[in-house]
Amino acid sequence: MTVLTVAQATVRFLEAQHTSRDGVERPFFAGCWGIFGHGNVAGVGQALLERELSGDPSHLRFFHGRNEQAMVHAAVAYARQRDRLAAMAVTASVGPGATNMVTGAALATINRLPVLLLPGDTFSTRVASPVLQELESAQQGDLSVNDVFRPVSVHFDRIDRPEQLASALLHATRILTDPAETGAVTLALPQDVQAEAYDFPDELFARRVWHVARPVPEPAALARAAAVIRSANRPLIVAGGGVTYSQANDALRAFVEATGIPVGESQAGKGALPYDHPQSVGAIGATGSTAANAIAADADVVIGIGTRYSDFTTASRTLFQGGGVAGQDVRFVNLNVSAFDTHKHAAVSLVADAREGLIALTAALDGWRADPAHTARATELAREWDAIVQRAYDGDGAAQPAEGLAIQSQVIGAVNELSGPRDVVVCAAGSMPGDLHKLWRTRDRKGYHVEYGFSCMGYEIAGGLGVKLAALDAERTEGEDDRDVFVMVGDGSYLMMNTELVTAVAEGIKVVVVLVQNHGYASIGALSESLGSQRFGTAYRYRTPTGLDGDRLPVDLAANAASLGADVLAVTGLDDFRAAVRTAKASSRTTVIHVETDPMVPSPDSAAWWDVPVSEVSVLDTTQQARRAYDDHKTRQRPLVTPSPEQTTSRASEA
Repeated sequence: MTVLTVAQATVRFLEAQHTSRDGVERPFFAGCWGIFGHGNVAGVGQALLERELSGDPSHLRFFHGRNEQAMVHAAVAYARQRDRLAAMAVTASVGPGATNMVTGAALATINRLPVLLLPGDTFSTRVASPVLQELESAQQGDLSVNDVFRPVSVHFDRIDRPEQLASALLHATRILTDPAETGAVTLALPQDVQAEAYDFPDELFARRVWHVARPVPEPAALARAAAVIRSANRPLIVAGGGVTYSQANDALRAFVEATGIPVGESQAGKGALPYDHPQSVGAIGATGSTAANAIAADADVVIGIGTRYSDFTTASRTLFQGGGVAGQDVRFVNLNVSAFDTHKHAAVSLVADAREGLIALTAALDGWRADPAHTARATELAREWDAIVQRAYDGDGAAQPAEGLAIQSQVIGAVNELSGPRDVVVCAAGSMPGDLHKLWRTRDRKGYHVEYGFSCMGYEIAGGLGVKLAALDAERTEGEDDRDVFVMVGDGSYLMMNTELVTAVAEGIKVVVVLVQNHGYASIGALSESLGSQRFGTAYRYRTPTGLDGDRLPVDLAANAASLGADVLAVTGLDDFRAAVRTAKASSRTTVIHVETDPMVPSPDSAAWWDVPVSEVSVLDTTQQARRAYDDHKTRQRPLVTPSPEQTTSRASEA
């Protein structure tokens, strides 16, 4: 038995946890982010200090963040880059420090990425209540602000007694290391309990290995899935993030080369195949390519692999039209480690690890191939789209930018062409994620990191820092080559959260931030215009007697970035931008490249739809026109309620 405080025991436990998959073991908790206040400084803060001064090389690393939400973003990005096999903890003080983490918790849970949150909490004993920052409730005596974590966490617990800690930590880690359940786990730690001593069993701190399973498909389910695929005339794969997290990329390549089935990629699944693979038709959905969306419109069987089918992936359920044949059902086969996702669209469910499921499907479909004409059409459509991408990179479009400005697609093209094959692009919100999804040519399975489950403005710089930390750890522990990290961020997201530039500088960690200045919210501006709302409230302007419609605000974001310690290259035009990318790539320091673009010149589009309701009544002609267009799109929206698996299997056997 060992006498420790609750906080000290928590830190010791985290240090002892490891994961194992495919025989490779690694520490699970790679560090703890923290900002200290009265709710955690004498508890978790003291415990981290004690371990750092211990001289033990296995001590839990501490990272000092500048914003609580950003710390969670960095931790989540780290876990994603490490394929969910390693994660981080985040601690903040009770009150606003804790509740600042809620946005990050929602992002983690929506994206199915592990992060352990350790918010301080009010006194368990209540002897001094109400204490500073305590939320008092006349109806619930045990309520605190930390209860807001409950709906955005996959698991929430409050440790009111030291005796509760062992079971709580074990249960939390089990969930975090389970690919089907993972997300944000919150353990609220009352500040008095954090500092309370207890005689803990030594077994709690022994080295523990959590084996990350690779579930194999149930034979009957595999037979049903294979029968439906064999009956397909125009099959399509939708590859999601589960392909990458399972490290199933080679298995996917083998499967599509054996069967000839084309592959479209969701945001999380981009990079499932290299962009130039013959079966890759690129991005799918509302921000998809013309190639993927044309194949999707004709598909009679859709095979989802590791995807949760967001509205962007399905173009708000207008994408899959069964070839437009009257009465044609689009049938779905969903392979996913999460049973919840396998049943979406009344699919034939195949619950399994993506890699193991693909290996099993490859064997079950031995000798079967899709119609060669279908495969050839997909390859040709992808080739045509790649030519469109190249024209966008070159700025060879009908619309030209204002004098002296670049086009966002040109900026993306320059970074893509000048970055290394293993470098990582990071983005999260605004118009940039959609353009990256359509235009970025992925070359490495971990080279594309766009957070689009929550599309959280402000994720970008913090996320880039987490990605770079993960890349450095993979280089140090697993012998991987180094990767540069390019953060693509618009001025709107930059102003939301730029503070982790300070952390990157303090830690000596290099990220390259491409800061695109378009003086407002370009993405919402374009959406607003398409919905008849005339870009209202989307530009950064001075107020005049008629509203926020004056001259542009003289905000100097380059000077702001320099004040935070980063190297800054402020450029005008594409040639100067390309030179700046080369300079940043050669540097060892965090560098911000500030470039102005013309937000009125759009990137190429596939004409897919996204369901954003328009006012049914309005005195504005622009809104009336937008509503008519909206109603027209709604006529093509399908419920995607497919036949039951029994009906589907029967039809497949008859075929």
